[in-house]
Amino acid sequence: MQTSPAHAAHHDEREIETLEDFDATVSARGTLAGYRVQAVDLTDRTRELLTTDTAEAVFLGCPMRPDAATKVRADGALVFPPVPHLPFDPYRGHLYAPDELFASLEKGYEQTPDALAYTWFQRTKADGDIFASMLRAVHDDSISDALDELLRGARVVGVMGGHAMARGTDAYAGAARLGRELSRAGFTVATGGGPGAMEAANLGAYAAPYEDDMLEEACQLLAKSPSFVPSITEWARVAFEVRIRWPKGNHSIGIPTWFYGHEPPNPFASHVAKYFANATREDGLLARSNAGVVFLPGAAGTVQEIFDNATPNYYESRGEPTPMVLVDRTHWTEHLPTWPLLQSLARERSMESRIALVDRIEEAPAALKRLGG
Repeated sequence: MQTSPAHAAHHDEREIETLEDFDATVSARGTLAGYRVQAVDLTDRTRELLTTDTAEAVFLGCPMRPDAATKVRADGALVFPPVPHLPFDPYRGHLYAPDELFASLEKGYEQTPDALAYTWFQRTKADGDIFASMLRAVHDDSISDALDELLRGARVVGVMGGHAMARGTDAYAGAARLGRELSRAGFTVATGGGPGAMEAANLGAYAAPYEDDMLEEACQLLAKSPSFVPSITEWARVAFEVRIRWPKGNHSIGIPTWFYGHEPPNPFASHVAKYFANATREDGLLARSNAGVVFLPGAAGTVQEIFDNATPNYYESRGEPTPMVLVDRTHWTEHLPTWPLLQSLARERSMESRIALVDRIEEAPAALKRLGG
């Protein structure tokens, strides 16, 4: 039952993101004028490019033969050629799949596209090169575009929590059950895409189509490698073992960042929107959680996310306030007393009826439902 958000096909009518799209458009419309062709290899479509009108079209990172490129430029099209020797495609039309980011894992995590992109980021971030920063911005914008296309019409619940939550713990199993329950209720689960609580929620969504005991077994298997420290390779390998054993998981979204390069993305999110800019990623994750956010115990990052989410709810800058559920009373009132401040902010505003504090993770789905009205 590998399902994917049903609205994935509804991208901008003028965007062409696959070779199939390209062929269908040329044969049905007979023109490419004004179209945006994104990261499609057109090396074998020279005849079509030479005989089709491409006025005001834009080709973003599409390999093509020199005579085809010359002709489409003469038509008045803009051609942004592919950038050689990059470990990522800045113009990509789709989100990442875990298999793509973790390709070559058998040679060690350092050899994967995920690790190579981080290495490139570290190197170019330090030298202040305008070209590199432009490539990062173009890449992140392409990711946001693909994310919007995928999530159109979906009811998204964000699950926030720290990367430190270890596999094999009760807390991890609880976060996984939460993800499963939300997914079974028809929500698209979205997380920060990393390890710990984020992985647990994506794993839970993945487990939704299976019998309940599958999740318990998966958690036991994963406990062999409780953390991504010291070995990301081992941590990821165990996750892929789970995916191979149960290959038909449900979809969910992970939205991680190369800004935290020590944190790898988890392999249980079916679609990974990985960003270079953490600010774009943080805001994007919360803005797209249109059916509410559940905040599991976390540290500075989770506290920041609570108030990043509270601010547009306070000002209603994104419309109606969305539900916010904080889990673990002791954590959010004593260890990091975020709840009293959130309550004070919400007082006598419409967000007041959209916030809740619950003791146990099992209470979160009912609280979300209650707040969502």
